[in-house]
Amino acid sequence: MKLAYRARVPRYPESWSQLPAGEAICRAIQGVSNTYAKRIFGYHFVKLGTLSAQISLSKCSITHQVNQTPVLNEHTHVIGESSALPYVENSIDGFLLANELDFCQDPHQVLREVDRCINQDGYIILSGFNPFSLTGIGKYLPLKRGNVLHDARFFSSARVKDWLQLLGYEIIETRHILFSMLFMKNRIVPRPWQLRISRYVPWCSSVYVILARKRVVPMTTIKPKWKLKPNFSAVGASMQVKSHHVVKHK
Repeated sequence: MKLAYRARVPRYPESWSQLPAGEAICRAIQGVSNTYAKRIFGYHFVKLGTLSAQISLSKCSITHQVNQTPVLNEHTHVIGESSALPYVENSIDGFLLANELDFCQDPHQVLREVDRCINQDGYIILSGFNPFSLTGIGKYLPLKRGNVLHDARFFSSARVKDWLQLLGYEIIETRHILFSMLFMKNRIVPRPWQLRISRYVPWCSSVYVILARKRVVPMTTIKPKWKLKPNFSAVGASMQVKSHHVVKHK
């Protein structure tokens, strides 16, 4: 297993259109993300990264949605890196990371920053490319070698879920979508076949979407059922009682 940290910064896509079948990927992730977003309530939601900023969450009840991107574009609200978020601790109710970990240098640092800023019981919607799919195999084949998809990290869903659980998140649901070779955008499997494959072999999907929720266990003081009563001991003092007889002299 390769290290999560990469010394060389991967190429970062400017839009979904830079990826093979990018529009199909965007629509599929958007559909699942909107379904998940119905469960999220609060005041502030952050869509982290350029790809996330282009996902429309119209079904989310949180109206204040912030698009944070590393460079200025038409969708940008806040300019900043995912590894150094400009938000105070415990202030964000939900995050969307649409394939953000696939194009970052240090995914652990990104998740640590998200965990720092998310509040108790906050939600994360996270999508990624599956290394065990046909697209994962195509990454190592001479197909569209100049495309930015070849720079994607392709972390497995099991590995990402393990990272989230170590940070104290409960995995609510995982969906596997797009059972196609994404490097060949004209070979997208029809939707009826997508549904059949997702039922029987979900592990080979090209993209997965995870919904996770932060769980904070409150710490309570446990009182002892009984308490020993300490014996009194006067240090350095004599506990002997002497009797005094008073003798009267005539």
